[in-house]
Amino acid sequence: MNSVQLGIFSSKISAVCDEMGAVLRHSAFSPNIRDRLDFSCAVFSPEGELCAQAAHIPVHLGSMAYAMVDLVNHFDWAEGDTLVVNDPYLGGTHLPDVTLVTPVFFNKALVGFVANRAHHADIGSESPGSMPISKTLEEEGIVISPQFLVRNGKIQDEIWDEIEGRLGEGSDTRGDFLAQLGANQKGAFRLSSVVSSLGLEQFFEGLKELNQYAEDLARSFYNEIPDGIYEAEDFMDDDGQGQEAIPIRLRMRVQGSGIELDYTGTHKQVSGNINCPISVAAAAAYYVFRCLLPDYTPACAGVFRPIQLTAPKGTLVNAERPHAVAAGNVETSSRLVDLVMAALRSALPDRMAADSQGTMNNIAMGAPGPEPWSYYETLGGGMGAHSKGSGLSAVQSHMTNTLNTPIEVLETRFPLRIRTYALRANSGGKGKYQGGTGLIREYEFLSPAKVTLLTERRSFSPKGELGGGNGARGINLLNGKKLPAKVQIDVQSGDRITIETPGGGGYGRK
Repeated sequence: MNSVQLGIFSSKISAVCDEMGAVLRHSAFSPNIRDRLDFSCAVFSPEGELCAQAAHIPVHLGSMAYAMVDLVNHFDWAEGDTLVVNDPYLGGTHLPDVTLVTPVFFNKALVGFVANRAHHADIGSESPGSMPISKTLEEEGIVISPQFLVRNGKIQDEIWDEIEGRLGEGSDTRGDFLAQLGANQKGAFRLSSVVSSLGLEQFFEGLKELNQYAEDLARSFYNEIPDGIYEAEDFMDDDGQGQEAIPIRLRMRVQGSGIELDYTGTHKQVSGNINCPISVAAAAAYYVFRCLLPDYTPACAGVFRPIQLTAPKGTLVNAERPHAVAAGNVETSSRLVDLVMAALRSALPDRMAADSQGTMNNIAMGAPGPEPWSYYETLGGGMGAHSKGSGLSAVQSHMTNTLNTPIEVLETRFPLRIRTYALRANSGGKGKYQGGTGLIREYEFLSPAKVTLLTERRSFSPKGELGGGNGARGINLLNGKKLPAKVQIDVQSGDRITIETPGGGGYGRK
């Protein structure tokens, strides 16, 4: 293919992901998927290598890119199959993120896979929102090992019944599963249409050339990083089980266009749920290096081939079963982005921003009873300032890319009233360029409920760069009284929870 043909080919594959996302969004039941867009879609080769992805959630997509090769090669695939998995130690991230993988055939030949991963607010945990202050994986909900939910076009009733049996009354998860199936069906149809228009030989040649082009492009930009060893250290606030100031460490070796990331020295896995599987650590690294590349870089496996990871088993970033991981996917991943960027600042000071808010500010809530409900959302905050300007304010940063849930949707669907939703003034770090500001979101509960908070940057501030000031730490409040960073509480009608999210670090002296 010439450059024009390759560009068109790349766009066709990417369009499959975009259409899958549109189907999933518009057919989902839950606000978490329909309004917040907490899902991702991708296309993979027959060998499980990433071919294309939509601009959805970085922590989903990077982890799928890392784990899919091993996953797809463990099964004999047939037309009409769809595999389901959420096990973090077998290709997942954390239990609420459920992945569906569907093979695509053309003239009886396997031509690839379509996959989507979506976050479910109810995945069978006893804690509403399925983001508990957990100690083991089993406390976090249903653990689904890789298995066929649909085999030869027929839903496997025993698997479906087992999943349904763990869900709460009125759960949106049932409808969301069907929306995920529909999205994959549309993706399979569209991908087979692309193959039909090109022919098998040209399609596979296109995949090979696309990955080679992406790798060559990535290596040309990674070559701009000066050779050397760059190190960084940071600390997680706590694990929710009493352990505080938990170190995460990185030693980065750059030689030519090759990059090695070594997390040796990071704290061992902990009792709380900020542990994460190696795929999540990979997703954080992939995201940072992908941000160094131009917008036209294809989102495929070739981009990540120059990057190698080392993380000793049994550490915070390469945890082992049965350690809990619910917050590792959201909180530890966010802090790992800041860690990789901190290491790169020594090499590329003009290209690395100061620390972002470094947290997703997770809040999960709900209640059983005659009118059961379960809800989960993340909150935006400040982005770090950089050499070109100030950081963005009140936005989701780095490893998440969701929208906020509109107040009208929350107040219509759930017994909640939003009392405040505003920018958090003066929370961004000072400097030549100001860090982005956090936000304030205050929830009033109209009936008793159980609430879980999983947050970071309540003890350690987002750091400024080159003399810029630190961003403000986040604050969690119940009726004006301070709450821990990670906590589960019971609230009564009339109680108010206020989340003040962190600001980003400033850049440069004034």
